Amino acid sequence: MTEKTAASLPTHRPLGVYVVAGVVALEALALAAATVWAIVSALSTTQVSVASGIFLIVLLAAMAAGMSAVAVNVFKGMRWTRSAAFVWQLLMVALAVPALLEGYIGLGLVMLLPAVAAAYYLFTPTVVAFTQRTAADADGAGTAVL
Repeated sequence: MTEKTAASLPTHRPLGVYVVAGVVALEALALAAATVWAIVSALSTTQVSVASGIFLIVLLAAMAAGMSAVAVNVFKGMRWTRSAAFVWQLLMVALAVPALLEGYIGLGLVMLLPAVAAAYYLFTPTVVAFTQRTAADADGAGTAVL
């Protein structure tokens, strides 16, 4: 992409941005819930390995924080969020397909359908055009403040 100023970037937020940000935010909430569940589980049951339990809690919390950052910044139109969101959606598809094949239809569809919708919208021309902001553009010019 050629050098663009913040004023030349689209200011209208397309529907796809709302879909992607919403899906990623819901996935971040699911990761946060898994973090809480892991903490409760670690405190209420006997641990075979305390170190692995702590690692799982830290990993889930870091992933929840990272996906929250992606959700907020895709809503703002930051360029870097498309790759992070897409990789996460690929992971969701990779987890959903075995769940579907094993007969867990509800769980598989809950993971698969939002991931496919988000991945689709990530590559629509309006979302790609909107998500061209860089850190230099993040001073608020042309972006909505949350």
